Amino acid sequence: MEPAIKILIYIHAFFGGLGLITGIGSIVVKKGGKLHKRMGKLFSIGMIMSSLISLPICWMPKHQNVFLFLIGLFTIYLVISGNRALTFKTKPKADILDKIISGSMLFFSAIMISIGLYCQFNNIANGILFTFFGGFGLYMTVKDFIFFKNFSETNRNWVSKHIGKMIGALIASITAYIVAGLGIGNLIAWITPSILGTIYILYWNRKITPKGQSNKETKLQSSSAQPMNL
Repeated sequence: MEPAIKILIYIHAFFGGLGLITGIGSIVVKKGGKLHKRMGKLFSIGMIMSSLISLPICWMPKHQNVFLFLIGLFTIYLVISGNRALTFKTKPKADILDKIISGSMLFFSAIMISIGLYCQFNNIANGILFTFFGGFGLYMTVKDFIFFKNFSETNRNWVSKHIGKMIGALIASITAYIVAGLGIGNLIAWITPSILGTIYILYWNRKITPKGQSNKETKLQSSSAQPMNL
């Protein structure tokens, strides 16, 4: 059994490395170009394959790890949702598949938060990690449903949604490399990539927001009987 598990781990690491390299590459190259799109596809393949392989490994003897199992699901959600965000460029509204994807992650995020709170109340190690990533997943999925509801009013936000989800998946790849590849498993190693990635997402959100849009939205809100959900 153990030799077979090691083979799976090597395959998992290969696809994870592919995702890490192409993910960083997609950030460096020009956004929207052919090279960016090709690297994005390789990144998606690498991250999904790596995460799918990690799911059964997390339940095998001597390798049981509920946290990594949930992180694998979270990564798959980020990649799939990030790619589906591109479809909002042409389709008029969210479909049932979009809602199933986000709803499933919402469910697993609630489980992560519950486990995290239980671990913290009972002084079990790494409880804060469950709470942190569960809260992050909860925030992103709630934002998904707000986006679905207000899509007709915010039809340019699909770009922001795509960037946020794909950078989130890259954060997972970098975190896995630091923790598993380099063997650094302290709290700082787990959380720092998420903090830096969030700063990068905020930077791009500001960059892609058209100038004067904030002032225009403010005027629309003040003239409306009900405030817009942005």
